[in-house]
Amino acid sequence: MQRRVERDQRAKRLNRVLVCAAAVPVMLVAAGCSSDSGSGDSTDKAAKAAASASSSPSPTVQAAAYDKLPEPCKALSKKTLKDLVPKSKSGKEGKSDDISTRASCSWDSLDNNGVKGSQFRWLNVSMLRFESDVARGPADKLAQAYYEKQVQEAQAAEGAKGVKSEPVAGTGDQATAVHYDLKKKEGTFKQQTIVARVENVVVTLDYNGAGLAGEKTPDEGDLLKDAKKAVKEAVDAVSTANGKGGGTADGAPSGAASESSKPSKSPSKSASKEASDESSKDASASPSKKPASKS
Repeated sequence: MQRRVERDQRAKRLNRVLVCAAAVPVMLVAAGCSSDSGSGDSTDKAAKAAASASSSPSPTVQAAAYDKLPEPCKALSKKTLKDLVPKSKSGKEGKSDDISTRASCSWDSLDNNGVKGSQFRWLNVSMLRFESDVARGPADKLAQAYYEKQVQEAQAAEGAKGVKSEPVAGTGDQATAVHYDLKKKEGTFKQQTIVARVENVVVTLDYNGAGLAGEKTPDEGDLLKDAKKAVKEAVDAVSTANGKGGGTADGAPSGAASESSKPSKSPSKSASKEASDESSKDASASPSKKPASKS
């Protein structure tokens, strides 16, 4: 009888141990589920954050208004060239890796009057076009910065005497004329530099004249008047080449106008970079340095 009681007591203790042992896995499973749930929430939050970042719009900048330039040696009408450089037979186009980004043309004229001396004229038109850049800003703002730099360089030209500046109305979005004298052994050169900006293109026109070997020095006012007429034509040629209207100052279509109907090749990124890089350097046909080299 006593042994039976002892066996019953041992059986009860064994049942309690088994019940407790069975409860342990349940607690572990519950803890594990709780841990997995927290990990899942964290993963979901990370996924949502990544999705939100990927859906954010990329930075943008306003596109450039003009995407090409006119042929530089056809930017001025024949009548204007005859008035400014009457003895010039043709223009000399400047070297450029991409004429849709940078272009220039120059003309020489020497009217030899024998023992009475000679009248010399030199004309240069250069154009630089800028592309919009997300990092650097819109094209017209880049062009404006370069425009201001060109004006400052003209005003600080080496050897310039009696420098004067004035705004030029009715030419592009903004234009400034800088004129001065350059005295050299051949005579006094009257220099006219006009810098104009139309949208994302900067046009720099240089025009100088001198009376050589005893010939009379040309009138500064006449040279400036002719230079203003020519730069307006060049600016209009840029607009016409991009289908924006315009035309030459004398009402005749410029060479650039006829070329505007032809399809143009879109400028490459490398060409746009060339223009951006050049904006921080001296222009290849620097207006303030040319008169001395042509005397």
